[in-house]
Order: sequence, then structure tokens, then C-alpha cells
Amino acid sequence: MIHKSFIIPILAAATIPAAYASGATTATPDSIAADSPTATAISQSPTTTAISQTPAYDNTAAQSVTLSREECIRIALDQSPTIKVADLEVNRMEYAKKEAQGSLFPTIDFQAAYQRSIELQTIRMDMGGQSQSLKMGSDNTWNFGFNAQMPLVNPVLWKSISISKTQILAQMETARQSRLDLIDQINQAYYSLLLAIASKDVIQQNYDRALFNADLYKKRFEAGTASEYDVLRSSVQATNIEPELLQADISIRQCKLALKVLMGFDYNVDINPDTTLADMQREMYGYALGADTDLSGNSALRSLDIQTDIARKNVNLKKFAWIPTLGATFNVSWLSLSNGNALRNQEFSPYSNVGLALSVPIFSGGSKYYGLKQAKVQVEELRLQRENLLMQLTMQKDLAIDNINREVLQIASSEQGMKEARKAYDIMQKSFEIGAASYLDLRDSEIANTSAQLAYLQSIYNYLISTSELDLLLGKEDELR
Repeated sequence: MIHKSFIIPILAAATIPAAYASGATTATPDSIAADSPTATAISQSPTTTAISQTPAYDNTAAQSVTLSREECIRIALDQSPTIKVADLEVNRMEYAKKEAQGSLFPTIDFQAAYQRSIELQTIRMDMGGQSQSLKMGSDNTWNFGFNAQMPLVNPVLWKSISISKTQILAQMETARQSRLDLIDQINQAYYSLLLAIASKDVIQQNYDRALFNADLYKKRFEAGTASEYDVLRSSVQATNIEPELLQADISIRQCKLALKVLMGFDYNVDINPDTTLADMQREMYGYALGADTDLSGNSALRSLDIQTDIARKNVNLKKFAWIPTLGATFNVSWLSLSNGNALRNQEFSPYSNVGLALSVPIFSGGSKYYGLKQAKVQVEELRLQRENLLMQLTMQKDLAIDNINREVLQIASSEQGMKEARKAYDIMQKSFEIGAASYLDLRDSEIANTSAQLAYLQSIYNYLISTSELDLLLGKEDELR
């Protein structure tokens, strides 16, 4: 998986500083005029294909798809090798439980043996004062049969099966944590892509304005109302923005690549979001209005609780080691003794028996006693770890909620500042066009407007990232989706 630390610095290191340096204007819906070059370019962009269900993609041909965040998550959960491995691990634990349960049933073995005597055993007997030698045994001995065993009373086995069931729950929680991590990474990659596209629009708007102002100065110079220095300065300003546009394109491609890696897409597939960062503001303020912040869904806490349950059952398992075990046995065999050729003159005689086997543990050198002590210490360790983890998670949750509430206020203030800066810039642009304002005045208003626009976009992005991280902390899979 791609960690979020790979995604976020893409914008922090490239797009945003470049936009600040250029004094760009943002491409929010209110700030793009209907007849502006950017609006025309957007309206004439290639048509993409919207997808409402998880599609089957042909990775051999280049194609462009428009996906929502929910669709990206659904595709990633279907394609991610990490999720598939986690699900297979759950299946493996299911088989392990059935393997343990199989020990409750009888075990039946078939056994066969053949023995050829090289030298028969000789015994000497004193008969009537004379010593005589007798050879005993047969040249060939055939023996085969069936042996069955079944546990009747075995508390250790019963408790082991109970522990295997709990281990399945632990593995299921691990798989759930993998899904939560993947969903959070998809969210952050998708939001980063939205921010990269919005930042590119900011730079594009600034580039269009720079070209407009450069053309305006050129016309004034031809009319004799502007100096050549003003023409060169405005032209250089437009030229300096071109590398920033290139860097913005690189940032978008990097964000798309990160998203495609998480989703298991081919490099040739071009992913486009179905919304903008500004439109995401409609989905906000959930935590600010008061949401359930119970930590019972936290995956780390749930995993630790399951491990504690396993440790407690292990204590009982150690105690059951002192309890006697009882098993039943059944055996049926056929025996044949012959001389000469091993394949002739065979007469098999059956014999069988049934019995009970009782095992009473008496002394084991203290291994059972110290094993029990060790199991109890582990339970105490897990209890202390849970207290410490709960304290840390509570602190992280409170800090996250405080950050989200502050980001809500930041969005409101930056939105108001964006509107005021945009209005001031429009006034200064009109004044510059009629010659009532200098180029330095226009540049100051551009920088102020750019800062306000980027602060607004960044505040929305920060809020969305913070809510996704809080949902991950609380283990809210539905909210993350």
C-alpha cells in the first residue's frame, strides 16, 4: 500500500508554493467568468465516461474514466492484494478451527507388517536329566489390522477448540483494519487529487490574467502610454508562470498515479474525479454538529480485547492440564504364521480388543505450574496495555475533534476573506485597465487574492483529511466509505 506520506507532500512541495509565487487567482465556480479562457477550455474538455458500478476494465487500451470517491473505494476493495490476503487468512483460520474440531472424532489407522525369521529362536530344556534344544517360531509372520482411538474426556482439547474460534475473530479484525487503512488511503489520495486539480486551475487563471495584462501593456506601448520596461515586465511575469503550470500537471499525474496504484489500475487508465474540492464543502460539518465519537470501533482496541480474551482462555487451558484424560481404543487384527514360502500356506486368525485409557497427570517438574503463572502475567500485561492504549486514543480523538472544529471556523473565515479579496482584485483590475492603478497595485491585489483562494481550498482539504483520519481512528467503516 501507498502510505499517505507519499501523497500529501506532492502538493506541499510543488503546487501550492508555485501558486503563491505567481500571485494566481483561483478557479472556484464564482471566480471563473462564463467567457473566460479557462471556462471555455473546461467546457471544451474531452468527454469522460461516468461509472456507477464496479466496471471490468480493459487495461490494454488507454481510456479515461470519471469516478466518485465511493467508486474508487469499491474498486480498490475488490482489487487490492492486501485485502485478498487478509480474507484468505480468515479462511485459513477457519480451516485451522475445523482441524482442531476433527480431533474430537475417532481416528482410524490401518497397519500391516511382515516379518521373516533368519534364525529361529532356540530354547534348551532339561528333560529326564538330558538337555534338549527346541526351535520356536515360524519363518513367516503376517500381521495387519485396524486401530481406532477416540477421546472421551479431554478438557485441554475442548479449550483449544474454543481458542481457535477466538483466533478467527482476531484475524477478521485484522482484515477489517486492512480495509479501513485502504479506505483512508483512497480518501486521502482522492482529496489530494482534488486539491491538485484546484491548484492547477488557480495557476491557469493566473496565467490567463498575466497574458491579458501583457497584451494590455503591449497595446499601451504601441499607443505611447506605457514604457518598454512595463511591457517586458508583464511578459516575463507570464513566462514565469509556464513552469508552474508544468509542475501543476506533474502533481496531478503523481496524485493520479498514487490513486491508480491503490486501486490496482493500469498506468494507461486516466482517472478523473466527478466533483471539485469546493463542491465537497456540502458534505462537511458532520463532526462539528456533533457525531458519535465512541472508541469502541477502534480496530487496535478491538484487537487488543480479542487478544485479552485469548489470554484468559489460555489461563484456563493451563489449568485443565491437571485434569485426567480418558480415551477409548478399539483394535482388530489378523495374524498368520507359516514356514517356507511366504506366499503359501497362509492361515489368518483374527483377534480384536476394546479398552479405555486413563491418563492422570501427577508430576511434571513444575512446568504446568509455571506455565499457568506465565499465562496470568500475560493477561495482566494486556490489561495494562489496554488502559494505556485507551488513554492515548482518547487524547488523539479529543485533539482530532478540536482540529476539525478549528478547521470549520477556518473554512468560514477563509471563505469570507476569499470573497473580499476577489472583490478587491476585480476593482483593482478594472482600475488598472483604465490606467487608474499601477502594475504594482495590481500585483499586490493578485497576491492577496491568490493567498485567500488557496487558503480556502487548503482549509477544505485539511477538513476532509482530518475527518477521514478521525473516522479511521474511531473505526467507522461506513463513514470512511
